[in-house]
Amino acid sequence: MTYYEIAKKRYADFGVDTETALRKVAEIPIGIHCWQGDDVIGFDGSESLSGGIQTTGNYPGRARTFEELKSDIKVAFSLIPGKKRLNLHASYAILGEDKGKVDRDGYTYRYFEPWVEFAKELGLDGIDFNPTFFGHPKMKDGLSLSSPDEATRKFWVEHGKRCMEIAADLGKAFKKPCLVNIWIPDGFKDVPSDRLGPRLRLKKSLDEILENYEREWVIPAVESKVFGIGVESYTVGSNEFYQNYAAEKGICCLLDNGHYHPLEYVSDKIPALLAFYDRVALHVTRGVRWDSDHVVLFEDELKEIAKEIVRNDATERVLIGLDYFDASINRIAAWVTGGRNMQKALLFALLQPNAELKALQDSARFTELMNLQEEVKTLPFGAVWEEYLSRAGVVGADWLSEVKKYEKEVLSKRG
Repeated sequence: MTYYEIAKKRYADFGVDTETALRKVAEIPIGIHCWQGDDVIGFDGSESLSGGIQTTGNYPGRARTFEELKSDIKVAFSLIPGKKRLNLHASYAILGEDKGKVDRDGYTYRYFEPWVEFAKELGLDGIDFNPTFFGHPKMKDGLSLSSPDEATRKFWVEHGKRCMEIAADLGKAFKKPCLVNIWIPDGFKDVPSDRLGPRLRLKKSLDEILENYEREWVIPAVESKVFGIGVESYTVGSNEFYQNYAAEKGICCLLDNGHYHPLEYVSDKIPALLAFYDRVALHVTRGVRWDSDHVVLFEDELKEIAKEIVRNDATERVLIGLDYFDASINRIAAWVTGGRNMQKALLFALLQPNAELKALQDSARFTELMNLQEEVKTLPFGAVWEEYLSRAGVVGADWLSEVKKYEKEVLSKRG
């Protein structure tokens, strides 16, 4: 009897069918972010980050061109099992001869067609998209959509509109809707004298961006944040602002689990939003003390996030994307670690006796509930995970040797 067959029987003792779990986890798409590979620099002329975010570290081998980034993504994705989507920022436009001639308010789908070709080559489930409201000289005084300068505000509104059009074409290219996530870094370093004005301007800007988009192909989302570097005292796009705006407009709220107080848990926010929204979007990261975007690990909060998605039958309602960027370690290893851990957490959640646990809670049998929750923690999950990797044709525990080989042959030779 194989290790997996032993595990399968052990899980069956608790009423869990491992075969069903293996089948389901393979069908849950995860959006994997392109920006881990180049430290969020992009291809449209920015040389450094700005806007309350920061990448730390200088590990050798950062992707500098479209070809290099594609090569790195291809290696990373080959080591991550399951269904994958590619998550792009607008700053990754392939401008070609138009670089320096067209600005972000003039971007069109043709600058992203090379990405579509690449994603189809890899057999991906689709592409998701993000307007890039940072790393640009037209961020006036640190403000974009909330700027009191009308020319600045209008520039960024036009960028948002162009991104909605691009997203519609991305959706059509894959015959699946494209999630468009709007996050802005707008805020103030010190205590502001006007908190309402910037939010009213942001509301006006969002209204203009969302005035006329193709609902069949675009899923708009808004993402809040507590604070960022340089905007420690006030963030225009706060959680309260965006949740109310999303509810009013019937769009999606995106929860980034690094964008809240350390004692606020996104795992608890997911079911709260599912009670009111058709969809909830996630940016899964690992905040350490604040939104530090560390690589996602297989730890308690990630498991709880996955449990809430699974036990609420919300695998089609919760849109999962990763969002971290660590330049202190091999960037491909960072991608693979986070991608595999998100899959691992979903499989772990699918292997819980969720129906029985719910029944025990509803009947107030709390002693038995606690006991069952503890007993399933030591079931042979590792054997089921290894079976999943094997069936997906993905390297098992020795995957890092593949990355180190690529580092030696390719990454180490980059200037």
